[in-house]
Amino acid sequence: MSRLGPCLRPRPLLRGPWAAPRGLRRVSVAAGLRRGPAGSSTASVAGMEELLSRSVPPLPPYETKEKAPPPAELRSAEFVRYYRALQAGPPRAELLTRLARDFGVDHGRVAEFSAKVLQAREQQRELGALLQAEDRLRYYLNPQYRGLFQHLGRLEGGLRFLVELRGDLVEGLATKAVDGPHVKEMNGVLKNMLSEWFSTGFLNLERVTWQSPCEVLQKISDSEAVHPVRNWVDMKRRVGSYRRCYFFSHCAIPGEPLIVLHVALTSDISSSIQAIVKEVLPLETEDTDKITTAIFYSISLTHQGLQGVELGTYLIKRVVKELQKELPQIKAFSTLSPIPGFTKWLLGLLSSQTKELERNELFTESEWQEISEITGDPTTETLKKLLNNNEWVRSEKLVKVLHSPFMRLCAWYLYGEKHRGYALNPVANFHLQNGSVMWRINWMADTSPRGIAASCGMMVNYRYFLEDTASNSAAYLGTKQIKASEQVLSLVSQFQQNSKL
Repeated sequence: MSRLGPCLRPRPLLRGPWAAPRGLRRVSVAAGLRRGPAGSSTASVAGMEELLSRSVPPLPPYETKEKAPPPAELRSAEFVRYYRALQAGPPRAELLTRLARDFGVDHGRVAEFSAKVLQAREQQRELGALLQAEDRLRYYLNPQYRGLFQHLGRLEGGLRFLVELRGDLVEGLATKAVDGPHVKEMNGVLKNMLSEWFSTGFLNLERVTWQSPCEVLQKISDSEAVHPVRNWVDMKRRVGSYRRCYFFSHCAIPGEPLIVLHVALTSDISSSIQAIVKEVLPLETEDTDKITTAIFYSISLTHQGLQGVELGTYLIKRVVKELQKELPQIKAFSTLSPIPGFTKWLLGLLSSQTKELERNELFTESEWQEISEITGDPTTETLKKLLNNNEWVRSEKLVKVLHSPFMRLCAWYLYGEKHRGYALNPVANFHLQNGSVMWRINWMADTSPRGIAASCGMMVNYRYFLEDTASNSAAYLGTKQIKASEQVLSLVSQFQQNSKL
């Protein structure tokens, strides 16, 4: 197997089929049509129905559930071949829709056994009879397609295929290529099954170095969703001195990165991503005396089909233990996290304020006067345009005057904006659930075009105080209380005093 290390000349990072194993290439449900089986442009509905009736095992009667023979392995393998041969687009969407709609829960049986459970309770029958009635009801609440997924999971390469299939489901639901309550239910059932199959007992922690297989380095590069890898030199830097890169693999898919965590080993808590991913330091041996802090600066899922499966929390915990073992002098664990959605939220506020009041109440009078003088516009229209095209960062005066209001607006977005009582921002919600503290908001921490567009260049540190993570997590999940530093709380207070929302 080739390795990047001994390559004689650099080459651009590859994109395309080579980058991922055949079984787990991403395939879009919403993509354009390609030629399907037997050269047809559309899949045969009759062929689909026949395949599904052969492949999806019927739910055996409750009395014989333990004795029912498993379906022939050939039937499950036939389903895999058929699905992969289908055109990516409407034909796959049609198959998934039919599978969800026609092979789900038998609602008649569910109603029948629900009534029997209620009857057992009303008649105050003995506990054994009630528990058996509940067990029957539980059994018939299983959709028929669950049996297909179970058998597919037992095939060689079947788990990889199910991740691929759920990736199509997730993407199809996002693009409305597939929709409806049946499909959403099937997506949830498969997600729960994958959560069991990808539990921590089946996962292996692996470290990536420059000597790792070329395919692994390529996969790590392709999957980097937070700070894109630019070239081989950049990749080598991210797995070199004062850096660590780890991933989880599964025992059934060995060597395949499922979720990847990048770590910078520093002497303090970083306030700028440029210092981590852009500065090219000379190759040197690590001086462990300089390392006191671990910064988690990127965590990326490599497969869309594992979305919603809890992997990130466990990866961080395992990496913390690994670093404590290797570098016991590390005392501080923190993230340097992006703030996706802040700019979009801010633009929405500016638009609503303009429509409702014809004036802006996000800034103090003196701040708005300075902003208006710089933009030459007493309304928010020019400011919104500058935020939309990132041009505002070209003006030193505008960057300076927006510093204070944007910092307090960002603090409120992270701390005060909620969804069902929890932090609206998905990255904040993830780290707060893990028990971290919202510790510091950093101005101009990511000056890349992506960073400016997503969060006006701001990033946030979430500190992991290991002795407090369990209690912090319990408080957040139980009472929705966010633990935050004095800096963040001070900015939130400034927002409440200065912004009349």
